[in-house]
Amino acid sequence: MKVFLVHAHPEPRSFTAAMKDHAIQTLTHAGHEVRVSDLCAMRFKASLDADDFPAAADPAFFKAQAEQMKAHETGALAADILAEQEKLFWSDVLLLQFPLWWSSVPAILKGWVDRVFTMGRVYGGGRWFSDGALRGRRAMCALTTGGPEGIYGSRGRNGSLDKVLFHVQHGMLAFVGYEVLPPFVAWSAARVGDDGRARYLGAYRERLLTLDTTPPIPFHPLEHFDEKLQLKAEFPGEV
Repeated sequence: MKVFLVHAHPEPRSFTAAMKDHAIQTLTHAGHEVRVSDLCAMRFKASLDADDFPAAADPAFFKAQAEQMKAHETGALAADILAEQEKLFWSDVLLLQFPLWWSSVPAILKGWVDRVFTMGRVYGGGRWFSDGALRGRRAMCALTTGGPEGIYGSRGRNGSLDKVLFHVQHGMLAFVGYEVLPPFVAWSAARVGDDGRARYLGAYRERLLTLDTTPPIPFHPLEHFDEKLQLKAEFPGEV
């Protein structure tokens, strides 16, 4: 497999960084190809703004999607965006590695999605969800939390982790066509001690070695929705 690992943590001695290094070692030793974007080390520009588009489609009014579309069509996307997109389309698996901050990804990773998942190249023109431009590929979130597992249950204080991550796993990854694998989580990584963190790395290794066989999260495909994009009656429950 070809694995693209996007890492978002500012401290190279963090456990998230240790997970990143462990992933590279595990996957490489198993014969897989790995490319890495360490966003903080790269000082990746996180803000999607007019500076990305010097040859603006409309200099008087900034509309991100229109600018992305024109830049894609004219080959004028910023060099750092093109470099990340090359890794996206090279890879079979996208691995997002991050600490859970404020029930979401760090700002630099959200900015990476804003800038790299461009309209015209990664989505648009009827290409979304099961028809997305990145269909046929897999993605997984690997994250650390500050709190223990129990508070991320359906009756826990922070709510179900599935719901906490829905905007990432469904709204970002599944939206552009990925089959999204269940996340790997190192719960309360700062508080479990060296033995606990060693166990997490062992469990992470097992998940990494099954990236190609782990069943994805069963999100509904487009054909399960009617013309108003509501779930058809034969599919009870929620999205």
